[in-house]
Amino acid sequence: MCAFALEPSAALFENDSVKVTRALEKAHVKGSFHEHKLNRVMVYLESGRQRFEYQDGRQPAVFDWKAGQVVWSPSEGMHSPEVVSDDPFNIIEIEVKKPVGGNVVTAGQDALKVDGKHYKLEFENDQVRVLRMTLGARQSTPMIEESRNRVAVFLSDQEIRTTDLKGAVETATHKRGEAIWQAAKAEKMENAGDGQPEMVLVELKN
Repeated sequence: MCAFALEPSAALFENDSVKVTRALEKAHVKGSFHEHKLNRVMVYLESGRQRFEYQDGRQPAVFDWKAGQVVWSPSEGMHSPEVVSDDPFNIIEIEVKKPVGGNVVTAGQDALKVDGKHYKLEFENDQVRVLRMTLGARQSTPMIEESRNRVAVFLSDQEIRTTDLKGAVETATHKRGEAIWQAAKAEKMENAGDGQPEMVLVELKN
């Protein structure tokens, strides 16, 4: 059984750069054939096995997704998915439109360069750079240059305190499975709670 409550499918938000949806994949329900016109970033909130059939002559394929896994899903032809494991699972789907990039805020303060302890590269291509960020209890990052607009997907409940270049401090709480839009900026983050925050950051390139 899943350790977390499963939420029904819902559109989370949409703008000129992305459309973000939470999709509930139900067990043993064969989906109708359909196609996706846009490339997507897929964030799996729970584990599960999924079988895909295709109409273009490809052989069916089975994928074992892991909780917290992030994958690039390019636009493709007609396909029909089915969850063949016994439990449903949620996916945060980020459809990438024509990206609108942010301006550089500070020089030389890229997350991977100045804080490899907390930031890890998941993958990168000509449309996105995807990072995973984790913080231990009461840990904090240095000042980070977030030079691109991005989508943040929260993989755990968390309370984060941020400080910008002018010293302004804000504290925000987020729930596991939440996704939000973040404009380009420079800030440092501190874990203001007792848990271990984990998030996926989908940066959009120009």
